Order: sequence, then structure tokens, then C-alpha cells
Amino acid sequence: MTKQTGLLRQNLSHYFLLGILVVFSACSSKDYTSYIDPNIGSVATLLTTKNPTVHRPHSMVRVFPLTRPRLNDRYLSDKIYGFAFNMPAYRMGTVTELMPTQGKIALSRDKNASGYDHDMEVVHPWFHQVLLEDHDITAAWTTTERTVLYRFNFSQKDSCNLIFRSADQASFAIRNENSISGWEEFKDMKQYFYAEFSQPFTESGTFTKDKPDPGVKEQTGSKTGVFVSYLKLNEPVTVKIGISYISEEQAKENLQKETSGKNFNQVKDESHQIWKAAINRIKVEGGTERQKRIFYTCLYRASERMVDISEYGKYFSGYDHQIHETNGRPFFVDDWLWDTFRCLHPLGLILNPQQQSDMVQSYVNMYQQSNWMPGFPQFYGDFPAMIGFHTAPLVWDTYRKGVQNFDVEKAYEGLKKNATQGTMLPWRAGPMCSLDSFYIANGWYPALNENDSEPEPMVDGFEKRQAVALSLEHSYDDWCLAQLAKALNKTDDFAYFLKRSANYKKVYNPKTGYMSPRLANGDWVEPFDPQLSGGIGSRMYYAENNSCIWTFNVMHDIPGLIDLMGGNDKFVDRLDNLFNEPTRISKWQFMGQFPDATGLNGMFPAGNEPSFHVPYLYNYVGQPWKTQRRIREILDMWFDDSPLGLAGDEDGGALCSWYVFSAMGFYPVTPGSNLYAIGSPFFNRITIDLPDGKTFRVDARNCSKKNKYIQSARLNGTVINRPWLMHSELMNGGKLELTMGDRPNKQWGTDIAWYKQYLDSVK
Repeated sequence: MTKQTGLLRQNLSHYFLLGILVVFSACSSKDYTSYIDPNIGSVATLLTTKNPTVHRPHSMVRVFPLTRPRLNDRYLSDKIYGFAFNMPAYRMGTVTELMPTQGKIALSRDKNASGYDHDMEVVHPWFHQVLLEDHDITAAWTTTERTVLYRFNFSQKDSCNLIFRSADQASFAIRNENSISGWEEFKDMKQYFYAEFSQPFTESGTFTKDKPDPGVKEQTGSKTGVFVSYLKLNEPVTVKIGISYISEEQAKENLQKETSGKNFNQVKDESHQIWKAAINRIKVEGGTERQKRIFYTCLYRASERMVDISEYGKYFSGYDHQIHETNGRPFFVDDWLWDTFRCLHPLGLILNPQQQSDMVQSYVNMYQQSNWMPGFPQFYGDFPAMIGFHTAPLVWDTYRKGVQNFDVEKAYEGLKKNATQGTMLPWRAGPMCSLDSFYIANGWYPALNENDSEPEPMVDGFEKRQAVALSLEHSYDDWCLAQLAKALNKTDDFAYFLKRSANYKKVYNPKTGYMSPRLANGDWVEPFDPQLSGGIGSRMYYAENNSCIWTFNVMHDIPGLIDLMGGNDKFVDRLDNLFNEPTRISKWQFMGQFPDATGLNGMFPAGNEPSFHVPYLYNYVGQPWKTQRRIREILDMWFDDSPLGLAGDEDGGALCSWYVFSAMGFYPVTPGSNLYAIGSPFFNRITIDLPDGKTFRVDARNCSKKNKYIQSARLNGTVINRPWLMHSELMNGGKLELTMGDRPNKQWGTDIAWYKQYLDSVK
């Protein structure tokens, strides 16, 4: 029984014995996992689909059926080609697979593929079952933290086969009639496995490139595999597979520790209870069944990463290729900080702050092992993707919110090195180049005219310079680093990085009113079109989107951005225009240039990360009723409880944590500021179970589809007229009471002076 489950049961027992709060007790015992549908979002809006992944929260093993290989249409595939041992790195493919067949054995992956029907499947985060129609085999699977269990129910009882194969360099060995073991390479790492069968197989063999190798019990090479067969079966076959990044022996130990003495159903039920304890941390009442299905599926998606790859007191690090002792703390990898710093990690700081501190310490360990602070850490090392060094907001937001159980001095050392010695170039890592030196000296990343050739060899030919986006994102990262320096009494560093945090102003062109590309000589790029300049994804100047949305990407100095745009009224006009501006070319042409800009409301792309905070910016100019309308409109339009239910690429919890926050009625616009902007909750009541047994509750009276506007608000019984909530107010426990109506109360939430006083208090 997990700690969370134990606490939940203690609380329920307490209420029952007292004979009070019967209704609440009944609600608390509800299993909210019943609302989760892992197939939601499994057809991509345009680019990348989401798999129906079975795993435990933050566990090393994650599995799903292998269907059509193109990433944007797995759900629509007619066939299943196999079942994964594991997905070691998010959205980067699987390592080693197996497939059951019946009759005469055949080794062709394509010929062994089987049709399946979604109407015949059962799918949960802890259990998935399908009918392989061509073979008439029922396949089911469940997981622990480091093992996957497959159960195959063959319709005929003789000539039943299991075929194991690799795509890359691998090794397979038949140990005895009940077990096989081996490894497969992935990004210069090895994933080891040890598999046990519930029944001894009667025949076995190895193969290479679909050709059998008679009499060979061990096989090493590319596209190799093993097959085992049963001449007679009286019950389903269960295959338990332990996974390790350390050794085959460790894989076997992981398997024994996590599944010894447990059958398939016991492991499945255990996983279900773990998910129930995790998901029931947030309880909602009211709203529609559709909204609950979206909400809890999003909460499940936000519970995948980061991933703990510790293996009982030790872990193998891809950052120095050594085995390390954990010293009592798990080691986490698999993160995409450009996506996740915005709201996935802030959600974790509410629900499990100790785990977040372990994640930050893992980043510190990676820095110590590799001499650079990673941004997209994988189990094999850093994946130098996207832009910015968003370990700075991760570390500062964690520290700022009082979660300080990590080596902050060593973290600061790594952040400062990245900020002063590392390259800013998109999709690159390592030392600075000439363009970075220019930025340090001048305060903006130099752009090129669109027809100019690229003279800097370090620039990626597709990703380009993204010069304006780099200047904006690093301004925010430097602000976070400045605040951390101040907290650590590093006065000179604070002044230096605070000055750099104002560099965003150097790419604001007052003539056009947009964040714009600027040449090395200081001139603005002309001609310039804020919608279309910059090529595919505007990558010469921006990241994945155009200037229309990137102009609002100043999360750390919103008053400064408002002043640049001419004050509150003009800022509101710019926001309104953003949501209503049509494409100046046909939409199909626009999407061809901007495939990441999915979920378009005007020029606002609901499916991409730089947009998440923008609907909440109305709060900062005294018109929060527009935030309330926008956020309801956007998330109701672009999220659904169907396979087409996500607005864009999910990015490992990034998109879904935005929905979770917004549905609860508040959002961390500026990670590191300790504030949440209040929006419009989707439910009548949201109860968040906090650490130390506390709860925070949002009551939205009269909440409905029409009643989306806040009429009045009380925080712990005190009337408030500010559209912000402090992190300490949330974590101390209490209640936010909102009275909702169908017409905006334009006088509520107008206390901008409170926000300015707050900013003054933390300078």
C-alpha cells in the first residue's frame, strides 16, 4: 500500500468514525481513474500523436502496442505489429518487442501483424487488452516500475508462438525452457532485459533478419531475435519482463523484486490502486462527464514525466556512463524543459514538492557528471532541442516556492556556466560561438535578411537562428537566474543578470509594435511581415510560430511589455486583435508554413507552448473577465474526449498540465513569481489534497457553461478583488470561493495596485 493510499484510507476511516461529512467521505472514495481514456488525443491534430501508454506514475517502464509507424495516425492503423518492452525516451521509439502468433511459425514482422478493433479493446493507464483478430489471440499487459507483464490467451491450444525481435544491434539468449535474456542498443546505451514465462516452452530458436539459425541459443547482431513455441497449452501464457540499464542480472533482480509471488491480476490491481491514489489527489465535482474525462486523462498524461530510472539503490547515468549510488534519492531523466517548465513542473510543486526537489537534484547530478546543465535530459544524455536554458526557471521556481532540498549552490554554478559560456543556438549544445559573443556584448541575437546565406557553421540548416525568440527566452531565463543570485547573496551576479533580463526590449520595434528581427548593425530586418516572415515556422526569427504570438512572450516583466505597447488600453487592443486576426494567405498554406501552430484562434495557437500564458494577460490590465471568457472558449473548443481531443503535440505533459491548471481555475503565468493568475474554473468544486494532510478547495458557485464570469470572490472568508492567488495561500490550505454568473462583472479583479505592490515587495 502506498503512502498516499494509506493516508487516504486513514482520512476516510476518521470521517466514518466521527459520523460526519458523510457526503464528502463518499466522494473521496470515488475512483476518478474511471474517467481516464488513454486513447484521447491518439490521432494527431497535425503533427505528432499520443500513444495509449501503460505505466505507473513516473516509472521507468512505459509500453503501448506498436501499430503503423507514422507518428500521426497510430490509432487509425488497421494492424498491431508487436508489443514493446519499453519506451526509454519519450516519443523516441521503443526498444525490443514481441508478438504472439498461432500455427506454423513465420518470422516476418509484416506477415505476423494482426488486425484489431478499438471496440474490442479495454484500455486504462494500468491495463490494456486487445483482440488480435487475425490470430484470434487476446493480448493484455500491465506494468510495475521496472517490469512489463504480457498475458496471451491463445484460442487454439497447440502451435502457439511468441516472437521476440530487435530493430538495432542486440543480443538474445535462451537460458532455459522458462526464460530468455538479452539487450538492445539505443543511442549508445543498452537496455537489458530478463524474461520469465509462466509455462515452459517446448521449442525455441533464434533468427537474424527473419531467417532462423538452427541450433543457435545465443544470437548477437542487428535485426535479431528469439522465438519460443508451445505444442500444447491449457491456460494463458504470461511473460514477465524485467528491464534494466545496468545489466541483465539487475533486470532479473528488478523482475523478482517487483513480481515475485504475484500473478498478472495482482500486479494489475496493485497498479490500479497506485493510479487511484495519484489521480484522487485532485477531486472535482460538477461540470460535465466530457470535462471530467478530459481533465482526468490530462492529469494521467501529466503523471508520466520525469521518469525515475533508479534501480534499487543505484542507477546508470548516460552523462558519464557510470553506475552511481542513489544515496536514498531517485534519479530522474526524460524531460523537455522548453515545454514542461511552464506548467508541468509547477503542477508537481503543488502535488508532490519532495519529488520535484529530487528532480532538480537529478539535474544537478547530470551537471556534475557532464559539465553542462541539460535542457532535454534523456536516459542516454542530453538531447539538445529547442531554445533557452530553462533549467533556470525550473530551479528558481522550485527554490522560490520553498522546496530547497537540493544542492542549490552547485545548481547555480551550472546555470551560470550555461548562461555565460554555453551556446544559445537552437538545437545545439556546448560552448559559445560568434553569435553568442555578439549577444553578450550587444543584448540581442543578430538576425539575417531572409535571402542572406548563413555564415556561422554551428547554425542548424533547418532550425536556423530563431534570433528574436532566443533574445526573448534568454531574457526570461536571465531574470530567473538573477532572482536566484539575489536569494544566494550574489550581488554582482544579480545586477548583471537582471540587466540582461531587460534585453527583450532591444528586439521590440516601436515602429511596427512587434518583437522583430534585428541585424548585427542594429537595423531592423525589412521588409518584415509579423505573420509570415522567417520561413518554415518563422525559424529564422522565431520558434515554431510567428511574431504575432511571440510578441507576448515576456513572462517576467509584464508591466514592462505593457509599457512598450503603449499602456493598458493599447495592450488590451493588441490581445483582442491577436485572437481575431485572420491568416493573410489561405489557411492550408499558412498551416503548411506553421505546422506547429495548431488550434488557431486568430493568430493564437492553442496547441503550442508559447501561447499558454497569453489568455491570462488580461488580468494584468484590469480586464480579467476577458481571461475568463477566452480560457473557457479556447479549452472547450480545442480539447475533447475523443481520439482527436488534443489541440496539438502533447509534449509529455506540457499541453495536458495547461488544461489541468486552467480547469481548476488558475495558472502560473510566470514560473518563479510565486503567483497564479485566476481564470474560470470548469467545475463547481475542485479539492486538491496537499502534502501534510492539507487541502485547498475552489468552490465556483453556479458554475456552468454560460456562467463562466466571476461576480465576486472570497479567499478563506475574506473578500478579494485581485485576480491572483499566491503559492503560499494555496499550499497553506484553505478555500477560494467564487460566485459565477453569465455576464461579466467588469468591476471584479481590477485591483492592479495589489499586483504592483506585490512586485515592489519582492524586488
